[in-house]
Amino acid sequence: KQWYQRRVAITAGGTAKSGVGIASMAVMKPDLIMKSIIPVVMAGILAIYGLVVAALIAQGLDEAPDYDLFDGFCDFAAGLSVGFCGLAAGFAIGVVGDAGVRGTAQQPKLFVGMVLILIFGEVLGLYGLIIALILNTAH
Repeated sequence: KQWYQRRVAITAGGTAKSGVGIASMAVMKPDLIMKSIIPVVMAGILAIYGLVVAALIAQGLDEAPDYDLFDGFCDFAAGLSVGFCGLAAGFAIGVVGDAGVRGTAQQPKLFVGMVLILIFGEVLGLYGLIIALILNTAH
């Protein structure tokens, strides 16, 4: 439970950083606010990755004789995998979202490039989820 709370706090950092960019951009171009929500949504998706892995780990827990050391380390590695990849992805989405939203307010042609870079940042978290799923099914 504490692990997931930390995961949500890390993801909230990306949301907060992108939110600052949205607030700054809304002063210049209020009509672009809905386009600027994309980084916040993508940062929130990272928290869902952590929730999925936490639910899978919790579902696979057994009593002490059936839950050996290998199973424990597989679950631990799965949590670390999705956690650190989500940390990197959340940081990337926060920085790119902040700069991209501000840049899109000044030059609307930057929007497509910002979305592509955000997708590449989100994929970092998806890689961590895939590795965690593989580790979770290893035992």
